[in-house]
This record gives sequence, structure tokens and C-alpha cells, in this order.
Amino acid sequence: MKRILTLVATSFCLAASSSFAAELASRMALTLDVAKQLSAAAEAEAAKNNWTVAIAIVDEAGHLVHLAKIDNTQYGSIDVAIQKAQTSAAFKRPTKVFEEAIAGGRNAIIGLKGALPLEGGLPIIHDGKVIGAIGVSGVKSTEDGQVAKAGADALARVLGK
Repeated sequence: MKRILTLVATSFCLAASSSFAAELASRMALTLDVAKQLSAAAEAEAAKNNWTVAIAIVDEAGHLVHLAKIDNTQYGSIDVAIQKAQTSAAFKRPTKVFEEAIAGGRNAIIGLKGALPLEGGLPIIHDGKVIGAIGVSGVKSTEDGQVAKAGADALARVLGK
């Protein structure tokens, strides 16, 4: 009897796990190779304008995948670029949204944990899903945003779309 119950329980678990497996979401993951290519596009935009910046690429959870610092970029920009990318990944929106909210008088934004309200962070989006983010720091916020956009926009070219 015990052997039959074990067999029935095992069969149930196998059947349940295969039906649960069908419910698992598949997702596109940001690879180091793709991150390097996005960073290269951002670096090209910065070089075209003679801007010295730090460029951070994070995965969708905000973990650093790639970091580049153009020669002579101030060291403080490294952490700022990472924080911009992490903010954008965590909140799934450009960091410019937070900067504009504060400029518009919405000072409560300052209290959002993990939200850096400076332009220059953009989500990296594939098929409508945030798969990572890019953060840039080193020049004016609008210029950081321009460099970040060049990097984020490169995803379509990198994926051949």
C-alpha cells in the first residue's frame, strides 16, 4: 500500500510540475555582449560631441552588467551613472520623469528610495518589456540623456530589427 501511495504521489508531482513549467514566463535577458554593443553606441555619441562620461548598463534587476568610463571623466560620475541606470530599471521609466516632477514642484519624489531624479537614465526595452537600463553621467543632464538614448536606441540595430 505504501509503495502505491508513493507511486501516486510521484506521478502527481511530475504531472503538476510539467503543468507549472508551462506557466513559467520566458524572458529576454541582457547579455554582456549586447551591453557592450549598447555601451559602444553611447560612447560613439559622447565622442562625437567631445563629452567625457561614464556609461553603466544594468540588467532588469539593476545589477551592473557593463561599465565604461571615457578617459578624463570625473570619478564621481561612475556612481551617478550606475544609480541612474538602477533607478530607470527599478521604476521602468526614464530618470528624466523624476527630475521633471521635482522641477514641477512635486518635492515628495525626493523621498522615493532608490530614485535618482537626474536625466540620463533610460530603460532598455525589448518587445515591450524592460530587460535592463542604461545610465550616463559626466556632462549636463540633457547631454547625459542624449548619450543614454543613443545607447538604448542601438538595441534594435544590435538585434537586427
